[in-house]
Amino acid sequence: MIMNNNRPIRSYVKRQGRLTKAQKNAIELHGRNYLIDFQDELISFDNLFEKNLPIVFEIGFGMGGATFQITKDNPEKNFIVTDVHQPGIGNLIKLCAVDSLENIKIIQHDGLEVLRTMFTDYGLLGINIFFPDPWHKKRHNKRRLINKDSLELFSKKIMVGGMLHIATDWEPYAIEIIDLIRQDSDYEIINNDFNQRPNFRPETKYESRGMRLGHKVWDILAKRR
Repeated sequence: MIMNNNRPIRSYVKRQGRLTKAQKNAIELHGRNYLIDFQDELISFDNLFEKNLPIVFEIGFGMGGATFQITKDNPEKNFIVTDVHQPGIGNLIKLCAVDSLENIKIIQHDGLEVLRTMFTDYGLLGINIFFPDPWHKKRHNKRRLINKDSLELFSKKIMVGGMLHIATDWEPYAIEIIDLIRQDSDYEIINNDFNQRPNFRPETKYESRGMRLGHKVWDILAKRR
């Protein structure tokens, strides 16, 4: 979310997708284990997870397949993830419940607002943002999630040595993000080949569809100085 003259400009459009029976059941049966409410104050991580581990935050996980796999593959980290679309939330809960994952929590709310109000400064090991809406029409560019202000917010919440990882399949957006990060002294871009997917990021369904259409995917890895 971007603020303009005290009016919020959302970086997303809230779609009213229909929950499948399995997604609805997952929320009803297992939501209490994975969902935490948005609150307009700092969150305490004490007793939030089974283990006190470094925390990675993700904004916008879609249907949750890649997020589930990353969480499963990294038991040495805790994950707090946000999205606003219920079908994706239900699907992620369903996946996590099958494997009884204990290192992930989900907040159904605007990710930037969660960062601003719920997290202490310099407390996150990293932030993941995979395939944010590129808002490719020029008149909609102001809606883009990644901009100078959001990068400043991210750097305020990531600990020194932590990582900001952004992936997009929209080349103009990727170039804009790279330029913005290079202009920000709080970050150091650490990868040279932006079109080489890191092996620790699973391929998403959205990504696979884009690649079949000939889109290149850009991964941008920036370390917090």
